[in-house]
Amino acid sequence: MHRFISFNRRILPAENAFLPAASAAALYGRGVFTTVAIHASTAFLWEKHWLRLTENARKVGIGLAEFSEEATKNLLLGLIEKNNFARGRARLTFYDESATSVWQINPKPKTNLLIQTADFRQIKNNLSLTVSPFRVNTKSPLVGVKSCNYLENILALEDARAKKFDEAVRLNERGEIVSTCLANIFWKKNGAIYTPNLTTGCLKGTTRDFILENFAVEERAANLSELCEADEIFLTSAGIGIVAANLKR
Repeated sequence: MHRFISFNRRILPAENAFLPAASAAALYGRGVFTTVAIHASTAFLWEKHWLRLTENARKVGIGLAEFSEEATKNLLLGLIEKNNFARGRARLTFYDESATSVWQINPKPKTNLLIQTADFRQIKNNLSLTVSPFRVNTKSPLVGVKSCNYLENILALEDARAKKFDEAVRLNERGEIVSTCLANIFWKKNGAIYTPNLTTGCLKGTTRDFILENFAVEERAANLSELCEADEIFLTSAGIGIVAANLKR
């Protein structure tokens, strides 16, 4: 991660930013985030990221009234300039600092904004995939939301890496392909491109949307056998771009 971050409209060293310990964000992970690819000092697919942030914030009850799209983008651009880089990634996180009905301290709602930047993750081509034992619950109120309650994804990734794999395919309770731990998934068969549809519980990724808008892709609910029989598999996210992968059972 780069040295400086932006926290509540102030640029400061990362070690000097603190989140209240008794906030809903710290206690329950009430927050939403997005990771944006930075190319030529510009936020790639910014409008898509902002739209998803606002939709996700509304779903989990985080108020963004004091944060306009233009002002938030300008904060990001200011941090890019301060950290003096032109290519990499940025994470924008909106945290709910307010208390909850369970642990009441300050009932006044307050939203924090953290922006941090870093170089792109070093990802090898042709990632090895296993199948995660942790299923995605399509009935969860957080399904399709990129929330700060991300421990399930991290545990699934750590489980895959403990088994000497780079990533893992996650299935839902119906056995349908959803995604991997940290990325959307696509596969090709006989020249056709496929990806899970949103009813499977997959995240509406910004890079996923970009591919759907520019290529002929069929969104479908598919079981694991389709991946096993695929000619090619690739993963997408703002943090890694588009990366080839292969499934090893």
